[in-house]
Amino acid sequence: MPGQGLPLRVATLLTGLLECLGFAGVLFGWASLVFVFKKEHYFEELCEPDAGLTGNATGNATGMEDCKAQDERFSLIFTLASFMNNFMTFPTGFIFDRFKTTVARLIAIFLYTSATLIIAFISAGSAMLLFLAMPMLTVGGILFLMTNLQVGNLFGKHRSTIITLYNGAFDSSSAVFLIVKLLYEKGISLRASFIFLSVCSVWHVGRTFLLMPRGHIPYPLPPNYSYGLCSGTGTREKKVTAESKELDLQAKEFLPPKEEIPGPGQLEEPRSFKSSVLSRRFAWHLVWLSVIQLWHYLFIGTLNSLLTNLASGDRALVSSYTNAFAITQFFGMLCAPWNGLLMDQLKQKYQKEARKTGSSASVVALSAAVPSLALTSLLCLGFAICASVPVLPLQYGTFVLQVISRSFLYGGNAAFLTLAFPSEHFGKLFGLVMALSAIVSLLQFLIFILIKGPLHNDPFYVNVMLVLVTLLTFVHPVLVYRECRQKATAPATTF
Repeated sequence: MPGQGLPLRVATLLTGLLECLGFAGVLFGWASLVFVFKKEHYFEELCEPDAGLTGNATGNATGMEDCKAQDERFSLIFTLASFMNNFMTFPTGFIFDRFKTTVARLIAIFLYTSATLIIAFISAGSAMLLFLAMPMLTVGGILFLMTNLQVGNLFGKHRSTIITLYNGAFDSSSAVFLIVKLLYEKGISLRASFIFLSVCSVWHVGRTFLLMPRGHIPYPLPPNYSYGLCSGTGTREKKVTAESKELDLQAKEFLPPKEEIPGPGQLEEPRSFKSSVLSRRFAWHLVWLSVIQLWHYLFIGTLNSLLTNLASGDRALVSSYTNAFAITQFFGMLCAPWNGLLMDQLKQKYQKEARKTGSSASVVALSAAVPSLALTSLLCLGFAICASVPVLPLQYGTFVLQVISRSFLYGGNAAFLTLAFPSEHFGKLFGLVMALSAIVSLLQFLIFILIKGPLHNDPFYVNVMLVLVTLLTFVHPVLVYRECRQKATAPATTF
């Protein structure tokens, strides 16, 4: 019943937000964790004596070492972990679609708990286990996010806002490693921090069985829908769905009806997974995501090395800028909902216009996505230009643009997939686009090697090339806009 269901839904929303904020995207606080690992002498054996460095020009223990190989090792770990963060969303998307929420979350909990325990009990001598632990940590985190995105279905017209809010919380969770770093500097060991993160798995298990559905949360929500605590009264989720008038929804729980805007069910394109993947819309969305994501991964993965160079190796200055970067990441949760709010407001506006002009709901959905896509590309371009200028104080501005751009990127990605494609394929499409973009993200390590080697620590030419490539991302919103215009003037035209 509505009166009983609202408190449960709000509890699901808030606890899911806390879960994403505290656990889902911690990998992207990597710069803070690297600082701690270096203090713990991880991979320090890779450093080589370098008479050209002064005693205060490095953050390493000996003060007289060239630690390029150590930086490369940390960069390789982040590259592998960020690759798995994206690539594994494809098989986990199939698991989520096929075996549904409970199974997906139990896998996430197992991976996350195992990873945090490994990190807690390794030392400098067994640091190679980070190659196992960090990918496990990030795959568990992306599964937490994926299972929580469906919570937006509980809140109707605010769906896009909640999806982007959750993605913002995912971004902000990178601040967790800043907390680990600050606690470490106050005398709390790395082991104690990660044991605490492991113990939190008890909370994840409780939330899985008490506040989440066993299956999927359908969209739109059928009458008297119950889940979690309320489903124990003998009224099962699918049974309640079957009692509703939405009989077609029973077979495809995510399928939206014709009067609703979120449009995946309205698209004129064939509803098969293959036709969605082979569409031009999906191809350009992949380019848009891959290019912008490459910038973010390259920046995060090489930030410690970048700051060390710009600060001439001043460890205190590097620590200060690392803290500033991590603090700005926390505000991703505040930035992301504006993207969803923009899309929700535009959908409502275009809906009113569609009723007057007779435009299809798919045109309404896609039109609402265009400003979000274009604004995300513009933010990334500004971030890329600032990151390319080798001036240390300017990096404060880079941090701000980076967190806003990244918040818009992932929230906009998830929201666009729900609007532009059949939502019964959302898990698979979300996983596939992330997996394919992960292959592109592997370039970050090659770029890092190129900068450290042949370019002698001068990233100017690489940055100019990447800025030019970033201009390609503007093609995606332009093509979506043209498609909307074509369908508005000729509804029978196919894309």
